[in-house]
Amino acid sequence: MNQRYLNPEKFQESITKELNVVSNRVRNLIGDANWGDEGRYKEAVLKNVIRRFLPSNLSIGSGFIVRSRDSSNNISISKQIDIIIYENTIPVLFSEGDLIITTNENVKAIIEVKTKIYNNQFEKILNTTIENAKFMEDFNKFNGVFSFEPETEDLDLQINKIKEVLKILGEDGKYINHISIGPYIFIKYWKKDENMCNNYNSHFGCYGIYKFRNNNESKQLSFSYFISNLLYLLTNKRLNKRLWYLFPIKGGKEQYRFETVFLKE
Repeated sequence: MNQRYLNPEKFQESITKELNVVSNRVRNLIGDANWGDEGRYKEAVLKNVIRRFLPSNLSIGSGFIVRSRDSSNNISISKQIDIIIYENTIPVLFSEGDLIITTNENVKAIIEVKTKIYNNQFEKILNTTIENAKFMEDFNKFNGVFSFEPETEDLDLQINKIKEVLKILGEDGKYINHISIGPYIFIKYWKKDENMCNNYNSHFGCYGIYKFRNNNESKQLSFSYFISNLLYLLTNKRLNKRLWYLFPIKGGKEQYRFETVFLKE
């Protein structure tokens, strides 16, 4: 019997490469003419990739989350959310094409999508994302920020600026649990009870910043680790027998942890 060997790491890297190739097609046509249109196109590219992996009970769109705060029917609505993943066995309030309006009961994940995150915009982006996440009323759900490109190829410089913003989030930091910035920077929030914060005495947990590129090698895995963590949470962690496929780095990604950022109390 012929034995075949799978290469899940190369497969996962191909997801990152595909996202970059497809997303750059519009830029090759329009250049700098209309960055707004490029941003919407890149949202669509990421949606299409995620949609391939979703189980049939989940759908993906863009739109708003509506919440009733009390019995007097005082209604509040989120800012527009680039990507909403929702349980489609529960009715939405409104649907037209990819646009949906729904309540938090069937929302499973939200994602803010950017072409490029500039360091001077990072705090504003995170604050908007936190504000939208609070409409889900459950910080254990997936709330992510996805940027196709870093601001600079100097990844250490970008990370140093990112960590200064993350530090000041305090307790609100728990609402943003996954960030991908370009193909090499991946950031994950760890709750204190997950034992990934080096026993730091904080009630608010920490962020692990992972850099998949150094002087010896580079692994374009930030995008795929973002999507794999999304799928893992969406399925209530029922994919333990697929960890070799979802998270393919031999020895685990902790060997690529570049920084640990503790949230200030």
